Amino acid sequence: MSKWQEEKDERNRRSIARLTRALPRIFPSVVLSRALSRPFVPPTPRLAIDSYWGAHPLRADRLARALAARSGAPSGWSWRHGDGRKNGLPATFRTPPAPFRERAYARGHGFCCVCGQPVYRFGWHVDLWDAGTNKNAVWHSACVVAWQFWTAPSDHARLLRRLQARRCGESGGRLWKSAEVDHRIPLFRVWSDYRDAPWPALLDYWGLPNLQVINRDVHVAKCATEAQHRRDARYLVSPDRVREVQDSQLVGGRTTAGQDGKVCT
Repeated sequence: MSKWQEEKDERNRRSIARLTRALPRIFPSVVLSRALSRPFVPPTPRLAIDSYWGAHPLRADRLARALAARSGAPSGWSWRHGDGRKNGLPATFRTPPAPFRERAYARGHGFCCVCGQPVYRFGWHVDLWDAGTNKNAVWHSACVVAWQFWTAPSDHARLLRRLQARRCGESGGRLWKSAEVDHRIPLFRVWSDYRDAPWPALLDYWGLPNLQVINRDVHVAKCATEAQHRRDARYLVSPDRVREVQDSQLVGGRTTAGQDGKVCT
């Protein structure tokens, strides 16, 4: 055990020496403080920054959405999904909308493909060094962590549980070990009801404002209600569509429309 501790101390001494040599004159103090306090000190400034944002996914989430608000949606963009291998479109509505990841609106190297803002040295979001954009980067370090938070929120269940004081987001009762991360407004409803909302306000539905941890039994009941809502929505037809169906029926067919807008044949 003592030998392992000696090896660890020696490794940290080498890492601190390497980090000190590579450290620029200006560097975020909060990042440096955390790096030097780690059990294993990151040996480069970039790893120190990545480690910082990895430990603060909620800060990364807020920053990424704020940077996206600064960029705004490109002219002519609308939220769609398709074959991402061809044009960069998300394959499903469950993937956060990111116009700057699409080939038609990508800003290229030096700009973040999530928020659209310039990427600077070490993947930082502010040019502290007056060195201009980093032409080798297309992600902010913070946006990488934010994207992981949006696409896999269950990986951060422990953090969200603590943020909710270990209380169920739906029932208010105590959270059990089987509790699960849930979107307050399900993503299928975001696609069906809010897809025309301005970007990047859409990102709020993947970020912290729309996330909660709820007990498994509550989650099962909520999912059942949402599934029923989806089934009902498939049969809901506007009055104009009802008239279209009625007019297009073949002779001998029979169509009736109920008061709730459902069409029965």
